[in-house]
Amino acid sequence: VIRAKAVSAKEVDSGNDIYGNPIKRIQYEIKQIKMFKGPDQDIEFIYTAPSTAVCGRLLDTGGKKEYLIAGKSEGNGKMHITLCDLVSTWDSLTPTQKKSLNQRYQMGCECKISRCLSIPCFVSASDECLWTDWAMEKNNVDGRQAKHYACIKRSDGSCAWYRGMAPPKQEFLDIEDP
Repeated sequence: VIRAKAVSAKEVDSGNDIYGNPIKRIQYEIKQIKMFKGPDQDIEFIYTAPSTAVCGRLLDTGGKKEYLIAGKSEGNGKMHITLCDLVSTWDSLTPTQKKSLNQRYQMGCECKISRCLSIPCFVSASDECLWTDWAMEKNNVDGRQAKHYACIKRSDGSCAWYRGMAPPKQEFLDIEDP
């Protein structure tokens, strides 16, 4: 998970398919601004399919637009992204999302987020947070919970949604139901 700018793009070969036809990829050269989660080295290149029809992600080059990108790292300065990966412009993130990238999301690494696709739905364990944006906001994957909450682990080992810009208070971490 990185914050970065794409500075250039070029089409490159990345092997052949099972019929011997060349596979093309777009190679974005990027300027990494911050690594939130990933390898100890900077990401220099991001690879994606050449069009959205084959799940490629198109990035604005020129180094002006900043992105939050969650993809698959090879650990050698290369990352791959598809339409299924998170790619958002930095300016489109809420203040809560930006703050949570630096602090809050790490508090939920041992928690599971369970999708609620239709009401009613329930969690099956105390280490789960029920994500209801899809069911409650007409199939919206970028709804109120996604924009303003973080699923964090409390001191009793259970997980719960937390909303707010300030770090959670100790009382929150010690209560049963927030």
